[in-house]
Amino acid sequence: MIFDKDKDKDEELKDNKDAAKNGGDKGAAGPEFGIKGIYIRDLSFEAPHPPEPAAADWQPEVKFELNTQARKIDGDDFEVILKLTVTVKQEKKVAFIAEAQQGGMFTLRGFSDEQRGQMLGSFCPNTLYPYARELVSNLATRGGYPPLYLAPVNFDALYQDHLNRVKQAGGGQASEASEAGNA
Repeated sequence: MIFDKDKDKDEELKDNKDAAKNGGDKGAAGPEFGIKGIYIRDLSFEAPHPPEPAAADWQPEVKFELNTQARKIDGDDFEVILKLTVTVKQEKKVAFIAEAQQGGMFTLRGFSDEQRGQMLGSFCPNTLYPYARELVSNLATRGGYPPLYLAPVNFDALYQDHLNRVKQAGGGQASEASEAGNA
């Protein structure tokens, strides 16, 4: 009998592709994550002082507040809301305030409570943040100001800080619907 090593590899690859199409290995159902939708939940832009044309002198002071909330909708479906409030000052005068709530509907099936908390408090907000950051930048430019580029956020660290605060307060495990972090 002749052993064809390449043929065996091809069959193994085909089996792996078939298993992936059928949702994974036969009999091994792991956690499932899905994005059902990403949307703007609420949006506000206030510019108490009109933009000045001297954009070359634009050195704003930026105050950035971040908050996340998660709530169970139905079954394995959850809504996560990422709330941003950005206050921009130029020469101690408020140039504009942008408030955005970026929402997402997520399916989380087969996760332990701890894993689900991590997904809702870190992974899902991390998924939403680029949308919210782009939204705030677009609001600034549509308001007549230069683009505002918000720094990346480490949601893993924020979620861990949240868990530590809850633990220190004697609250035990964080609930899914609690606030998952502030920056």
